[in-house]
Amino acid sequence: MRHLETEADRAGFLLLAPDSRDHTWDAVTEEFGPDVTFIDQALSAAFSRCAVDPRRIAVAGFSDGATYALALARTNGDLFSRGIAFSPGFLVPVTPHKLPRLFVSHGTADQILPIDRCGRPVVAGLRQAGYRVRYREFDGGHEVPPAIAADAVRWFLHTTV
Repeated sequence: MRHLETEADRAGFLLLAPDSRDHTWDAVTEEFGPDVTFIDQALSAAFSRCAVDPRRIAVAGFSDGATYALALARTNGDLFSRGIAFSPGFLVPVTPHKLPRLFVSHGTADQILPIDRCGRPVVAGLRQAGYRVRYREFDGGHEVPPAIAADAVRWFLHTTV
């Protein structure tokens, strides 16, 4: 997520980057639990210390974090107006709440989460469920190239809900 940090510094927005409480995000392997509680606490702390525009809150992640970010965005569309997923693996089954806008990217040569089994089916499922998705495929592997991070930030900053 270092590319997002660079973009946040450049564009002047707040970036909160919590980590999972275990080896990966809880809902990726089971169900929402300690990770979502930790994220709630981190958001509360950020909201109490910083001026946050409630209409401009996004959740983002890479790999398992992207899978988790999509789950959080879809189940918390009243909080997250946008979701950004860099190389997600699958769609966690959730009860959706509202329809946040989504940005998804995936490398065509990803050998960790192959695009034909992960990125493309994820986007197809999201669109079938009624989500507006900006989808970016790029020549590359399991990564977030700087140009893709910059595109995601431009999309976030200039997309209205």
